[in-house]
Amino acid sequence: MTAGNSVLSKRHFSSIFGYALVIFWVVFTFVLIGWVFFASLSTSSEIFSDHMFKFESGLHFENYVKAWKTQRVSVFFMNSLLYTVVSCTAIILIASPAAYTLSRVRFAGSTLIQNMFAAALGIPVIMIIMPLFGIISSLRLTNNRIMLMFLYIAINVPFGVFYMLAFFKNLSFTYEEAASIDGCSPIGTFWKIMFPLAQPGLVTLTIFNFITIWNEYFMSLIFANRQNVRPVAVGLYNMIQSMRYTGDWGGMFASVVIVFLPTFILYIFLSDKIIKGVTAGAIKG
Repeated sequence: MTAGNSVLSKRHFSSIFGYALVIFWVVFTFVLIGWVFFASLSTSSEIFSDHMFKFESGLHFENYVKAWKTQRVSVFFMNSLLYTVVSCTAIILIASPAAYTLSRVRFAGSTLIQNMFAAALGIPVIMIIMPLFGIISSLRLTNNRIMLMFLYIAINVPFGVFYMLAFFKNLSFTYEEAASIDGCSPIGTFWKIMFPLAQPGLVTLTIFNFITIWNEYFMSLIFANRQNVRPVAVGLYNMIQSMRYTGDWGGMFASVVIVFLPTFILYIFLSDKIIKGVTAGAIKG
């Protein structure tokens, strides 16, 4: 066998191994998701039996109604929806102008500010939880929706600025030059021209933030432990704990599907935009 054939053989083997690993992971994921979905339509006795997929007692859609009303999933769902939509919108409105300014305007301290945003990404949230809890407790602002959204925004803005900074740096200056010739102000140039051009990056950033905030658990457990302000992650955990006493496993799995559905739908319909947003930042405009 020649050296060239040997190299091709190794590459072929690597490709087959990579595809096999991806296929295995996809099948494994779909099996898990499918099991949870079928369990949400079954009774508790069927879930613990070996004939769950036969649906001998029929499809129990009432599990979803029970989870939505009785288990207060509707409250947790609407809380998370409020936190996520407001936080994602605020992050975009704060991070985008900041990133654009840092990418286009050179002033004393601009490099330092960029480095501070980059350094903020390396600080684990768990390290700042206790100081934050001390401050917020002293101000008596725990279990406050506005405070929780403020924390989500503040913690995720550094990533937003860092991500959009790289994106704006790769956009051509010709658009701004043309706008300047037409008499457009710098602020108008940003909102009318550069902001729409950055749509792939904005969509990707919004999806990342949506998934992060929707699934956030640790911070909401500490700062939103009352039932009326809990998001879905904390609410679902408390529901799982209560299953030890109620035994309503069908309703619990229905709650899991309801909580999981928004991010699943979001990714299914916007996965191509995520890929475009990630790759667009690496291509010069």
